[in-house]
Amino acid sequence: MIDIEIKKKFVESWFSYLQNQICKEFENIENNHKKNKIRFLKRNWKKDKFKEGGGTSFTFKNGNVFDKVGVNKSTVKGVFKKEFRSKILGAEKNGKYWASGISVVAHLKNPKIPAFHFNTRFIVTSKSWFGGGMDVTPTFHDIKESKYMHKQLRDLCLKNNKNYKKFKKWCDNYFYLHHRKEPRGIGGIFFDYEKKNWENNFKFVRELGIVFIMISKSIILNKIKLKWSKMDKEKQLYKRGRYVEFNLLYDRGTKFGLNSGGDIESIFMSLPPEAKWK
Repeated sequence: MIDIEIKKKFVESWFSYLQNQICKEFENIENNHKKNKIRFLKRNWKKDKFKEGGGTSFTFKNGNVFDKVGVNKSTVKGVFKKEFRSKILGAEKNGKYWASGISVVAHLKNPKIPAFHFNTRFIVTSKSWFGGGMDVTPTFHDIKESKYMHKQLRDLCLKNNKNYKKFKKWCDNYFYLHHRKEPRGIGGIFFDYEKKNWENNFKFVRELGIVFIMISKSIILNKIKLKWSKMDKEKQLYKRGRYVEFNLLYDRGTKFGLNSGGDIESIFMSLPPEAKWK
């Protein structure tokens, strides 16, 4: 059995590697489109003075392809606030935790290209588990695009003996705006509390990161030259309003970050640069 401290190091190293790979792929997409030389802005942050970890945030805005994209990786530890402990598995008694994760949100300039969200994490309390997922939020629904994404995720789950139907349903239920009675996007997969067989779960998490790169890259490049109108952009901005509502009202990552002393700018990097409401 692998010691928990070694597991932490493996996971954190993978998240750092994946962060760099995603940044490289997105930079290549942006810069190859119109021969730009845009680079991600790197920002390191520390949780606090008590050496409880921190993270690295890579962002850029106002590109020709990407309106805004953030690729964050963090590793933090500490003690949860008493009122939050009952909401986290294994933290009920003393509130101690360690958590490492990567989170990616990409808002595209072209309204015909959907927004992408991906995250994976490893959390340790008196228990330890993986969680995460990916989902896609289009302004204009594309059946072919939706089938492609879901097939890739279904194949990934089958390959790793994961319950695709369960993960898909969890995603559909999670990314739902209850106050508007509508889904945020076209779903994807979402999972949490994957505790049994650490080696297999870690393999699944790694492969999901690679599949996210493949799916997002394929969809973006397939639609990068599509023309769009002012009306298309207006529809995108209203759709982004829904994105904002979900992240501020329901998102677990937002709540976890705020209750674990995370970096505020990194927590809210998921919000689009511009949105509208009627």
